[in-house]
Amino acid sequence: MTAVNLTELLRTASEEGHALAGLVVLGWEDALAYVEAAEEVGCPVILQAGPGCRAHTPVPVIGRMLRHLADQASVPVVVHLDHGYTVEECLEGIDHGFTSLMFDGSKLPISENVALTSGLVEVAHPAGVSVEGEVGYVGYAAGAASRFTDPEEVALFDRESGADAIAISVGNVHLQTEPTDGIDFEALSAIETVTRKPLVLHGGSGIPEADRIRLATETRICKFNFGTELRQTFGKALRQDLAERPDVFDRISILKGTVPAVRAAARHLFETVTVSRN
Repeated sequence: MTAVNLTELLRTASEEGHALAGLVVLGWEDALAYVEAAEEVGCPVILQAGPGCRAHTPVPVIGRMLRHLADQASVPVVVHLDHGYTVEECLEGIDHGFTSLMFDGSKLPISENVALTSGLVEVAHPAGVSVEGEVGYVGYAAGAASRFTDPEEVALFDRESGADAIAISVGNVHLQTEPTDGIDFEALSAIETVTRKPLVLHGGSGIPEADRIRLATETRICKFNFGTELRQTFGKALRQDLAERPDVFDRISILKGTVPAVRAAARHLFETVTVSRN
């Protein structure tokens, strides 16, 4: 199946009362596990290459690798460049096979964020590439604090940016290693009253499962990003495999041992937020 962008998948998710799962990719093994899990469940998957991934594996390489997986898959696969902090980074993604981009202008004044996002949209959309933006700032568990999304700012962004989806900050936090009860549903409701576009929550690993289901089925959250809990699964599986096979030294054999656990974790995420409950 050919790689797809986010636009139609987001519309379908909204209509059917579920969300999409954007899964953070760091290498071949986890990307393969995510696609295999999506095929087992029969649902789309968003393969997300964030700044850490791109620093380790250059965009021309990771883009081609993810497109290869997408083109071989039996389910829709979005090849998504996550947290592009400059327009140039995002344009490089278009040149190397990404079907979706997230321009992160969350640290910029809203007027500049809107202007840069809309300029990117003018290039991306004719190329068949979707664009996600961010309003407010999603902080980090052991780093910078969040800034909740301002309804007036997100309404402006909704009207003028041309983005296909908007990432928001309502208590979700990046790199949260344990689920917390941090989602402010009142703040989310205020955002929903002034926007029409699909909404995205980064930092999905910190959101308790019951809240994920509620958000996916009762709100306009149409996409969750998951990374930390999948990396935790990978690390645990790697340590266990090394302990059980101390004489193994081949890199391919060692990393291949993580795939079943990561595949199972990804499948659970799909079954939690992506499977329709209508």
